[in-house]
Amino acid sequence: MKKAIVLLAAMLLTGVAAKAEDHVMAATRGSAAPQSPSSLTLSLREAQDYAVKQNRSLKNAALAVQEAYAQRWQTIASMLPQADGSYSYSNYLGYSATMSMGGANIDINMPNVGALGLTATIGLNGQGIVGVLLNNLAIEMKKISLEQSESSLRASVTTSYMSVLVMQEIQQLLDSSLTNIENLAEMTQQTVNAGAAEQTTADQLKVRVNTLKNSINSTKRNCELAKNSLRVLLAVPAETELNLTQTTGDLLSAEAVLNLLGENFNINNNLNYRLLEKSTEMAKKNVHMAGWAYGPTVSLAYNYTNQHYYGEGGMRMTPPNVVQVSVRMPLWSSGKRAAGVVEKKIAYEEAKNTLAETTENLGIQYQQLRFNLQNAYETYMNEKENIEVTQRVFANTTNKYHWGTASNLELTNASNDLISAQSSYVQAVLALVNAQVELDKFLNN
Repeated sequence: MKKAIVLLAAMLLTGVAAKAEDHVMAATRGSAAPQSPSSLTLSLREAQDYAVKQNRSLKNAALAVQEAYAQRWQTIASMLPQADGSYSYSNYLGYSATMSMGGANIDINMPNVGALGLTATIGLNGQGIVGVLLNNLAIEMKKISLEQSESSLRASVTTSYMSVLVMQEIQQLLDSSLTNIENLAEMTQQTVNAGAAEQTTADQLKVRVNTLKNSINSTKRNCELAKNSLRVLLAVPAETELNLTQTTGDLLSAEAVLNLLGENFNINNNLNYRLLEKSTEMAKKNVHMAGWAYGPTVSLAYNYTNQHYYGEGGMRMTPPNVVQVSVRMPLWSSGKRAAGVVEKKIAYEEAKNTLAETTENLGIQYQQLRFNLQNAYETYMNEKENIEVTQRVFANTTNKYHWGTASNLELTNASNDLISAQSSYVQAVLALVNAQVELDKFLNN
């Protein structure tokens, strides 16, 4: 028996040591600093996939799913057989006990004793079984939360990606306008130097040049801010150069909008509804869990004890093998268990009411999101046409001014209209992107 126990202990220790070594090696690999790329060339889909792979918040959401699996196994394992081994050694330091029998005293030696013990137990009750079902629901909720996190991350990448694109597009338009105004300002200054025009006209053009430069600098700052937001989502350092391969025209198309508007709404695909549905189901299981507080707990235990005396004497009072079966039934708790059941039932009713209200509101929200997308697309098309028109007007006014058939006021007005149209265009693009993202997240098809 001793040899078998020693062999078993050695095997267990070897397994634990090997497992610990695996964990250390895995932790070492996981803690190694990842190599950050100096530049990234990405389409929108590639940027989303890269963010999903690298984002630490999403990694934590995935780890939360694994954590839920571990919690479920703990609950299951608590109802499976449990075994504990023990060894004790007692040294009585030469003490001997005295026993009186028939008027005579008998000295009993108390030798040193070693005791080897093994205890195996198993217990089962209704709350443990319901607990496993609750753990299953917790795993499903964690998975839905992971889907929500990934969906939100992809939506944020889309918004940041489009923000960079639209800022780059506006910067190109402003650079082109600035080149034309600078040429006119230089030509006007030459005319002033020749005495054919007033200095006021040249000064007004210089003010227009500075206004455009300020707009360009502001656009550059907004573009860099959008790139930094995208870098944060991609989990790359600020030094990483981002090269975006798609344009606003590639991503904002009538076909994509019409396809999204044509998708049917299936409430079972909505992540918020699914999460709330699981939460309601968990509230129902909690009622069962509270009810099982009245149920019995059945336990089975086996104890093995082997004593060895180091010396003569000693009395073997402990039986080597003991089997115990017990049933524990709760009888009275002064209403504590009853109040617990009532509490869980009330929470379940609240969850059902919230689920019903949410079900009704989701239909209304779907219609509102479709309206928002339709309105945003119409506004985008109008602003896109406006910026094209104002760009042509500005080019024509610039050409007329060059040949002396347009006034400085007309040129100033055309320039202001262009800047205003560009600002409205940026807002329209971002509004359309947000409307698409929100409806796509809502449908989750």
